Amino acid sequence: MPRFSYRAVNSAGETVQGEMEAGDRDSLVRALRDQGYMPVHTEKRTGPARAAAKPAARRGRQGRVTQQGLALFTRELATLLGAGLPIDRALTTLAGQDEAGAMAGVAQHLLEAVRGGAGLADAMARQPGAFPAFYVGLVRAGEAGGTLTEVLTNLADTEERAESLRQDIRSALTYPVLVLIAAGAAIVILLVAVVPEFEPLFANAGDALPWSARAVLAVSDAFRAYWWALPAAVLAGAALAVQARRSPRLRAVRDTWAMRLPGTAPLIRKIEAARFTRALGTLLRNGVDAATAIDMAVDTVGNTRLAAALGSVASRLRRGEGLAQPLAAANAFPPLATQLMEAGEQSGHLDRMLLTVAGIYDQEVRRDTQRLLQLLVPMVTLLLGVVVAAIMGAILSAILSSYQIPGA
Repeated sequence: MPRFSYRAVNSAGETVQGEMEAGDRDSLVRALRDQGYMPVHTEKRTGPARAAAKPAARRGRQGRVTQQGLALFTRELATLLGAGLPIDRALTTLAGQDEAGAMAGVAQHLLEAVRGGAGLADAMARQPGAFPAFYVGLVRAGEAGGTLTEVLTNLADTEERAESLRQDIRSALTYPVLVLIAAGAAIVILLVAVVPEFEPLFANAGDALPWSARAVLAVSDAFRAYWWALPAAVLAGAALAVQARRSPRLRAVRDTWAMRLPGTAPLIRKIEAARFTRALGTLLRNGVDAATAIDMAVDTVGNTRLAAALGSVASRLRRGEGLAQPLAAANAFPPLATQLMEAGEQSGHLDRMLLTVAGIYDQEVRRDTQRLLQLLVPMVTLLLGVVVAAIMGAILSAILSSYQIPGA
């Protein structure tokens, strides 16, 4: 029978965690409720069993808030509020989860602000980098309308779908990256360890060697003499990538070039269309006015060039031009997205159509990513084969020509 780890809230409002055998998750949830626990999180165990239920630690670690951590925090907060706990008790529970990492520290700060008289949305707005603008706006709308639990549940669904898409893309890129690393390592080893073994054969050849062999030998000598330049270049590239994420100017340059590449531009448009329409649809569904919702949804767009193109949409919407036409004029998303939005506007179900568009492009991004990777891996393998064949061909041509060199 499978074994599950769980985290739950007991009748005293304390968080407990432990492990239990159950046929499936539903059986586990029923068993926990029979014991007086309100399940918050369950996970199927694949490793050795851990200790039985115990109180959680008081405060989590500080660090960077991840999208996965935010999704889990939102789901657990919605579950606790749905179980009838007041907001301060729910935040106390989340702040006491040691395994929650950075979000436990964030929950502690939220708890202190709420106990000081701030609303939850105001408290979240005081946590820079932890909660996106559209997230805070939805929480504010939920507090005003008395639907905070429903809003948090919808937000949890939104964050989990976005995290799932991000993980799919990251997982799909893992294998090609490993192939590229292996290909680069094989070429470096060939140039550093194999090619030098042939150099004594060509010591007296001079300019009589074919140009291809001279080029390979020169590259091999450069690799051996300046081997330190390769890790230095890798570190410099990593530092530049980090700086590009932090610097608005470098991000703008990077995003502009990304939108000019024929292979990546359509995929980027679909990724951003999924993000924007999901955020906007969620905001509209929870009662946020359209102009404010667009401003918040634009903050979820990661590509600065597309975000700049969307900057004028809210102002045009306030002038009564609707949503679909300004979006089409901005040329930020695929035509199908704006056509479906226009149909949603005409039918009076724009929020529903926006979420439908998000689902469509989630699937298209997964499909396009898989298609690109199916082409990328053979191309990398073929490129490796061509480079290795070129190096060995140059050496063989030099060996053959050495028989024609006097004194060789």
